[in-house]
Amino acid sequence: MGTDNVVFLEVIEWFDESGKQMVQRIPQDGSGEIKWGAQLTVRESQAAVFFYKGKACDAFGPGCHTLKTANIPVLTKILSLPWGMTSPLRAEVYFANLKIFTNLTWGTRDPVAFRDAELGLIRLRAFGVFNIRILQPILFINSLVGTQGVYTTEAISEYLNRVIVSRFNDFMGENIDTIFNLPARYNELSDGLKDMLTKDFNQFGLGLTSLYINSITPPPEVQKAIDDKSKLGVFDDLNKLLKMKAAMALENASLNQGETGAAMGMGMGFMMPAMFADAFRPSPTQPTAPTVEVLHCPDCQQAITREAKFCPSCGHQILVFQQCPHCGKNLAANAKFCTQCGKQVEQKPQPTKCLKCGTENISKSMFCNQCGERI
Repeated sequence: MGTDNVVFLEVIEWFDESGKQMVQRIPQDGSGEIKWGAQLTVRESQAAVFFYKGKACDAFGPGCHTLKTANIPVLTKILSLPWGMTSPLRAEVYFANLKIFTNLTWGTRDPVAFRDAELGLIRLRAFGVFNIRILQPILFINSLVGTQGVYTTEAISEYLNRVIVSRFNDFMGENIDTIFNLPARYNELSDGLKDMLTKDFNQFGLGLTSLYINSITPPPEVQKAIDDKSKLGVFDDLNKLLKMKAAMALENASLNQGETGAAMGMGMGFMMPAMFADAFRPSPTQPTAPTVEVLHCPDCQQAITREAKFCPSCGHQILVFQQCPHCGKNLAANAKFCTQCGKQVEQKPQPTKCLKCGTENISKSMFCNQCGERI
């Protein structure tokens, strides 16, 4: 890459060989003396953030870009003699991988408390997968990556898992009265939980593209209660039970080798062509048009270009350097107070403490993960 030389200009680019790297810093061992005229190549699935003199100067989209610093070949080395031939004009480039990171797992390490309307206080385990992508590279680097040279999905998955589990407990307490209604509402729960988590992810410059619930498992004693309830539900309707027994008897008769089995086999033989006629009939296919990603301003929802840093309709800042941790307002790079709520930016939201058991939950939690009581 040519980042450690005196005479030649740098050509900076990056390829992700593992498929799990979210951010990569160039140079890898720290900051460098990137010179005036260095060439930066950014791929379609990437964004690059240029840091100069310790500050994020700009973000670059796909294409070839020329970087401008005060480091001049040879001359800078001579002028850096008081600093041991090391230029104080430090610069580095952070590459952000904008692809969708799929198949990240989430789950409850310990069972979470849930107050069921029929069974009382029980503990549940839940598991699923989710997909994320980087939406605001500068905000993501400033809030989570920091000065790390490499940042992968493993580094963030544990924290995101804790956030998902906490919000899952809140969503269950608000929308589900009993676990007997769970199996038919998995899709609804996934969509609702995804909408609730969007703000939590956006404050770090991340987007939650999809979230799925694979299973919600109660403890063994609760599973036994569910089985008993389902058995009672079957035997309450004796008419359905008799019909099921009759259907099973006909199936067993068709397996016999006698005359009854032969007659039923002949009947099934006459029915087979009609049953499979539709299966072999070709269905007309409609050509699908290629999908084009359309970006919208998060404030006024008007269409914007991919390279836009401000919305042309309302002036909203698209390129986010930092966000207010209290209200989520986009702020300038060196802002100390929020222009919308007036609170100090450096003050982080405090964890929510349960008044009953004293457990600390993440900010704005509605139900305690330990005892299940409303906070």
